Amino acid sequence: MEEFKKLGLSDKTIQVLEKKGFTEPTAIQAKVIPLLLEGKKDIVGQSQTGTGKTAGFALPIIEKIKGHSSTVQAIILTPTRELALQVAKEINSLKGDKNIKVLPVYGGAPIGPQRQKLREGIDIVVGTPGRVMDLQRRKSLRLDNIKYAVLDEADEMLNMGFVEDIETILQNTPKDKNMLLFSATMPKPILKIAEKYMREYEFIEIEKTQIIIKTVEQIYYDINAKDRIEGLRRIIDYYIDFHGIIFCNTKTSVDTLANQLTKMNYSAAALHGDITQSQREKILQQFRNGSVKILVATDVAARGIDVNDLTHVINYSLPQSPQLYVHRIGRTGRAGKKGISITFVIPSERRKLNFIERINKCKLIKQKLPSAKEIIKNKETQIKTIIKTIVDANAGKSSKYNSMAEDLLKGHQPCEVISAVLKYSFKNELDLNTYKEISKPTMNSSDSDNNRFRRGRRRPHRRFGKGRFKNRSSEDRSEKKTSSDKRFDKKKKKHGRSEFRQNKKRRK
Repeated sequence: MEEFKKLGLSDKTIQVLEKKGFTEPTAIQAKVIPLLLEGKKDIVGQSQTGTGKTAGFALPIIEKIKGHSSTVQAIILTPTRELALQVAKEINSLKGDKNIKVLPVYGGAPIGPQRQKLREGIDIVVGTPGRVMDLQRRKSLRLDNIKYAVLDEADEMLNMGFVEDIETILQNTPKDKNMLLFSATMPKPILKIAEKYMREYEFIEIEKTQIIIKTVEQIYYDINAKDRIEGLRRIIDYYIDFHGIIFCNTKTSVDTLANQLTKMNYSAAALHGDITQSQREKILQQFRNGSVKILVATDVAARGIDVNDLTHVINYSLPQSPQLYVHRIGRTGRAGKKGISITFVIPSERRKLNFIERINKCKLIKQKLPSAKEIIKNKETQIKTIIKTIVDANAGKSSKYNSMAEDLLKGHQPCEVISAVLKYSFKNELDLNTYKEISKPTMNSSDSDNNRFRRGRRRPHRRFGKGRFKNRSSEDRSEKKTSSDKRFDKKKKKHGRSEFRQNKKRRK
């Protein structure tokens, strides 16, 4: 804990960190905590999920603000409800016995209880921009005395259209507050917010090589789009303890895939922006306790999901950006546990995968999907292990199944009885025919991409001229016929299509 002490944190905070199992600060914590404790400069941090930034800004705020104040002292804005709840939970776990009240506020939940708690006195508000603005309009939330303002995952708030809301919220805050902005990327609108509302600020960037998690094994499979569901089945069946998130890029894809998996008797649920808050909380609770093993989600919906024992993250659809890839794989391999990230790459996406690897300075390992025989063999091994464990645990103990076993063994060989029980228990699970054939992906996938790229750069036909018909409707084009077009039409009417073609050949 010496490294934390060097950052300037108090002994009480160090004790809290020890209880939580912290040993040394992450790169972002080591840079942010001293600056924030000093309070002379604002901070812009470029950092992804999983780097420990919540503790980085929460610990100094906890140390600096007064407990049980009559006014809100810190506002933390997040893009999603789940992230607001996660950040609030983390702050509560870090405050120790200090009398600080933290309130998450977000849409989709009744506003009345949130207003009541604000009237009773809250020190730190963590919320989504829409609900924070709503509370401000109702005069329930005043930010004119805050000492800290934090924008968490600012680029995601930009993508969700919250920039104007953020500016409206910040207009009602004091100029001498400490402000922190965290973002995975730094687009111009984000930097404009920093320039407009921050004092002198320090820019902190954590290298991507530090962000790619070492505890995550990164694998990809070349596969045709039509075979992805079969490939997914094989992965889930091969890893019997599978508990993970499958990412799709659209809500429709999420719903479709979740329905397909459910029909095949997998314990799966969908999570995206159209799911109501009560449904989301129910699904996430089922996912955390393991009654739902597979969560099919969009990137935005998965923000704030905090489950430490996920075995897999699967990119059913390749993410739209290198940054999203990092966000996705950061959902597994947490708390020192090993995790596996699997990416399906269809032939047209080879260049996109290369781009993700280059930007994130990582290398995905290409593997072959497990065959039906390999899956069945693995299942058999797992089943035998489970049964042997049960036998060993119950050796010498009486069981309600003993009398049934004795009856079954009368007149039958033990091998026959066990075989029948296995058949009854696992039905078609050990049948090779339940798996479909997977066709080999097109080998010239990268060529097809390059060809499409080259086709996009072809020069236009001479007769039309460069850009002649660009952005024109069919009516416009018919009105702008060239003289050669008109001659073509007259000859076509007079001689007929076939005769005209013969004349054209003779002219050549």
